[in-house]
Order: sequence, then structure tokens, then C-alpha cells
Amino acid sequence: MTTVDHTADVPARPGDWVRERLSNALSEFTAAAALVVLFVVLSFASPHFLTADNLFNIGAQTAVIAIIATAQTMVIITKGIDLSVGSVAALAGVVGAITVRDLGFSIWAATAVAIAVGGVAGLVNGLLVTVARIPPFIATLGTMSAARGLVFIITGAVGVYGLPESFQLLGNGEILGIPFAVVLTAVVAVGVAFLLSQTRFGQYTYAMGSNLEAARRSGIPVGRHLTAIYVLAGLLVGLGGMIAASRVNSGQPNYGIALELDVIAAAVIGGASLFGGQGRIIGTLIGAFLIALVRNGAVLLDISIHYQMVIVGLIIWAAVYFDQYRRRRLESRG
Repeated sequence: MTTVDHTADVPARPGDWVRERLSNALSEFTAAAALVVLFVVLSFASPHFLTADNLFNIGAQTAVIAIIATAQTMVIITKGIDLSVGSVAALAGVVGAITVRDLGFSIWAATAVAIAVGGVAGLVNGLLVTVARIPPFIATLGTMSAARGLVFIITGAVGVYGLPESFQLLGNGEILGIPFAVVLTAVVAVGVAFLLSQTRFGQYTYAMGSNLEAARRSGIPVGRHLTAIYVLAGLLVGLGGMIAASRVNSGQPNYGIALELDVIAAAVIGGASLFGGQGRIIGTLIGAFLIALVRNGAVLLDISIHYQMVIVGLIIWAAVYFDQYRRRRLESRG
């Protein structure tokens, strides 16, 4: 049986490992503190914030960002990036909506189709990165353009309407008063967190992100594993796209434009490093809630979408700067 050389994915000395763990915990604590502060501020700033309808809306909105950010986190841990998530989510949602309206599929069958669409897109990304040796940034940029073009071709740039009420189950349904989308998010988050922290799949993922060449020399099937990560990420993006379509009871060809910014921000805010090798799902969930609150609060306070884009951009700058600062501190102490 092949063994993994863990020198690729953990610091050389116990003290370094402890400092890195504390640094990761600090990132998550800082994001959680910012989330609490923002929640309190919005509670006083808008009388509509703490209403049941708005909290339900935040839960559903967070679900889409969180699920897709979970997919992005896995890719970022490998020192990659996926810029195609918004376009692929739109394609998956549109295809799912069409299968219900035109082919008479149930919501569950349509969801399976949407997830499969995301998986195919993930496979394309994975093969472009591992077989064609195209850098992830360029590979997924191409997929972003191609997927968006397919959406417009399929729909004629017109939304898919005329869907049955049952189509809203994923995005607007409830289980014991809890949004169904939130339940799905919890299942996805627990599953991926377990996969990354308790399995060889996770060990390989972190090892590749920390030192790809060392991981390869340790016997890790780098190409196959990296492709599997992109496929799994694509499956989750497909699910997120279907939830988003279900929320508005339609397939929208313009959905997901700039969504990659929100999910990258959520992952980085939660402690995932764009330099690879670091990231936890709990941190990503905190980051997703923070981004969702920013978006929701901006709408309640009548802040223009253009200012929202500026705010998210500033958040990304701050998160990446903090990540670089952490790494410099760890390197200087090492």
C-alpha cells in the first residue's frame, strides 16, 4: 500500500505546526467576530433585518454561497482557483429548469441532472489542468466563458419560466421550520469537512497544496486526485445552481455573474490560503454568512449594487493581505 510523506503538508517542527494551527484559528475567530458585529449592527440599522421572512431569505442566500464556496475551498487548498463557478451554476440551474418544464422531470430528477452538468464542467476543468497542463486560472476562465455562452444559446438569453410550484422546494421549502436549503448546506458542509479532515482524500489534498512536487514523489496520484477534486467541486456547484434557480422559480441565464468573487471571498475570509495547503470548511461557512449578511444588509439599507461590489472587493483585499501577513510571520518564526 502506498504511504504518504506528510513532510509535504505539515511544518517541519512541532512548534511551527502549533503556530500554524493557532494562526488558522485566529482567522476563523476574526471572521466570526466580524460576523457577530455585523449582525448586531444590522439588527439596529434596519427594522426589517430580524423579521422571519428576512432571516429565512438570509439562510437560503447563504446556502447557495456556502455550498459553492465549499467547492471553491477544496480547489483553493490545492493552490488552484475556479473562476467558472458562476457560469456553471447558471448552466446547471437553467438545464434543471428546462428538464422540469419541457421534459416533465420531477424536482429530484432535475436536481440530479443539474448536479451532473456541474460534474461534467468540473471534469473538463480537471482535465484541462491535469492533462492539458493549463494553469487553473486560465482553464477555468475559459470554462466560465464557454458555460455562459451555452446558457445564452440554450435559453436564447431569455429566462426559463412556467415552472410548477414544486420546483421551489429546494430554494424555498422548509423542514420543521428550517429552510431546506440550509439543511442541504449542513449535509454538504459536514460531508466535505469529514472528507478533508478524516480521510486519505483530505490528506492528499492538503499535501498537494503544500508542496505538489513532494506529494508526487510521495506516491500520490496527483493528476487523478486533482481531477477528482474538480469533479467534486463541479457537482457541488451544480447543486448550488439548482438551489438558486429554485429560489426564484425560474432558470436565469444571467445568474451567477461575479458569483466567483463572493465564493472566493467567503473561502479566503474563513482562512483558506490562495497559496495552497490551508483551509477549513467551518471557516468557509463563517465567510459565506458574512458575505450573505453584507449583501442582505446592503439591500435593506438601499445601498447600490455598485457599492456592494466595492465592499466585496475591499473585503477580498483585506482577507488576502491578512493571509500574506500570517504567512510572513510563520516563515519569519520558522
